[in-house]
Amino acid sequence: MNQVSSSGKLPKTARGKRTREKLLQAAEIEFGEKGFHEAAISGITYRAGVALGSFYTYFGSKEEIFKALVSFMSQRTRRWIAERVADAPDRLTAERKGLEAYIEFARQHKGIYRIIQEAEFVANDAYREHYTGFARAYEYNLRKAAEVGGIREGDYETWSWAIMGMAVILGMRYAEWDETVSASRVAETVADLIANGIKAGQG
Repeated sequence: MNQVSSSGKLPKTARGKRTREKLLQAAEIEFGEKGFHEAAISGITYRAGVALGSFYTYFGSKEEIFKALVSFMSQRTRRWIAERVADAPDRLTAERKGLEAYIEFARQHKGIYRIIQEAEFVANDAYREHYTGFARAYEYNLRKAAEVGGIREGDYETWSWAIMGMAVILGMRYAEWDETVSASRVAETVADLIANGIKAGQG
């Protein structure tokens, strides 16, 4: 029997895992383009190229796959960023590379903003976990950087939410709304802000 979770039925076979992921990838496009209420299970299965009955092997409803999709996209975003900051020599470099990676991800997955925004009302627990999961990882990384003297001591939890908040709005501005400014330029500007603040220099 398939294992059942809040994110649907988790397959045990490699083929089943591939099919479930195809459904989630199709759901990203369907929900991203149409929104939760206009999206249809038939649209998801059509985009995934699987039979309608196959949907119910993995998900019990449109609400269930939407909730799973929020977790799926959250994990993909974090993995994408982690891979691109893995070789950063220090925390400030990681900030720059991480923001650049996030903007690049959002440019390739334009539906993410619509999906996450709707999740606040459709799948609030997954919505909250999306942000708190990011914040916990961020706080951990800041603490580790402070332990080796890479950054100063401070309120790492609040810093995490503040920096994450900047990234979310910057992604909306420079990925969802307009791609004309290079992601690296935006990241360099914000990394400078994080490192130096806006206080006037001395003399």
